[in-house]
Amino acid sequence: MQTIFEKSVPGRHCKGIGPKPSAKKAKDFLPADLLRAEKPKMPECSELDVVRHFTQLAGRNYSVDANFYPLGSCTMKYNARISEEVAALAGFNRAHPMQALLDNGKSSQGAMQCLYELERSLCAITGMKGFTLQPMAGANGEFTGVSVIAAYHRAKGRDRRIMLIPDAAHGTNPASAAMAGFTVVNIESRDGMVDPSAVKAAIDQYGDQVAGLMMTCPNTLGLMELHLKEIVALLHGIDALLYYDGANMNAILGKMRVGDAGFDVVHLNLHKTFGTPHGGGGPGAGPVGVCERLIPFLPSPRVGKAEDGSYYFLPEDELSIGHIGPFYGSFGVLLKALAYIWRLGGEGLERVAEYAVLNANYLRVQLKDVLDEPFDRLCMHEFVASAPHGMHALDIAKGLLERGMHAPTMYFPLLVHECLMPEPTETESKQTLDEFCELLREIIAHGKEDPAWLEEAPRGLPVSRLDETQAARQMKLTEDL
Repeated sequence: MQTIFEKSVPGRHCKGIGPKPSAKKAKDFLPADLLRAEKPKMPECSELDVVRHFTQLAGRNYSVDANFYPLGSCTMKYNARISEEVAALAGFNRAHPMQALLDNGKSSQGAMQCLYELERSLCAITGMKGFTLQPMAGANGEFTGVSVIAAYHRAKGRDRRIMLIPDAAHGTNPASAAMAGFTVVNIESRDGMVDPSAVKAAIDQYGDQVAGLMMTCPNTLGLMELHLKEIVALLHGIDALLYYDGANMNAILGKMRVGDAGFDVVHLNLHKTFGTPHGGGGPGAGPVGVCERLIPFLPSPRVGKAEDGSYYFLPEDELSIGHIGPFYGSFGVLLKALAYIWRLGGEGLERVAEYAVLNANYLRVQLKDVLDEPFDRLCMHEFVASAPHGMHALDIAKGLLERGMHAPTMYFPLLVHECLMPEPTETESKQTLDEFCELLREIIAHGKEDPAWLEEAPRGLPVSRLDETQAARQMKLTEDL
């Protein structure tokens, strides 16, 4: 398919109907040294050219609106349209972020109330005492959380540089810790869970250099951490902090409050757990919650509620790590999350966890005859499996794509050989799950009989099997692919 630039024809354009443009142009307000020497090279197309181009692109897009999307550790659930309607209300989508800053929120009380109520809701869900809504994505939330941990220890006069991270952690965990100035120490798993003896050994080795431990619970193997109480005691015994990676929160909504379990910091992926759009590089939101003693370190602005019911910006504490993102975070995404939480309520959120875990275990049991499962026991919202002996996860994934269904996450976590990790989420029906299982069985059976057939998949799609290393290093987006 051609790019919009390749469809450009010199002199072709379209005109909209609207108010007469101002006599002054944007360039009239900019310093001369910031102006371009020549006009940008933009495509010249008619309105029909543009509409057809992007309509065709949309038809090629794989989305959760049209298809099953069982990406493990990504929680690709359906995004309810009522949340989109809420975020599109004129009072929200036409508000300028500077408006609230200019008059301390007096003319933005509705928007500020939403920020306040979302923070209160997230505190109730997690057991934390305060949240910053600024982080713009999960990884941004991780960086914010570990920066708060670093600031806490600095305020205590400590130079703690060690962050403990399990070997099954999301890859962004060690990256975020390193960006915040920590040295990462790997903690090996045992039976698919964080090993308390490995944590103790690290504490014995590094002593008062240990700043904290980053955990995902349930972990990326889809298993609940059964030694959490012991691990919390070990870390808190040296005044180190526990960080909760909230990517897998979907499994425990209404069932477990991570603050009650002993975690000190948590980030939440609103674009996973709370039904806001996910993928394509954004928009995202990764609010960070903390226990009582860490509230002074949170970024600002945060919203408070006065005795008369009005809302105002809380003053920034001198211990705050400062701004982590612009203004108040991804405001539209935050609105969608609040709409999702209020629409479901406490009982509804609890059902999310119940159905997510039920669906994952249904898939796990249904596929035991065709996939190898290294941890043959009750899973949470997702589970890991290995491709059958002699087969590759990549080939199975390509076979699913050829048949019109997205593949599960593959080759993660690295602890599992030829790993496939499905996560069906709570929004999928039994009929969809049965269709996925039947299709997977057919592909594996055909692939065993004729390996060359599966190795050539996918056929009939815009792009066939690629040399993935070359595609990543020498990306080509035009028709001469």
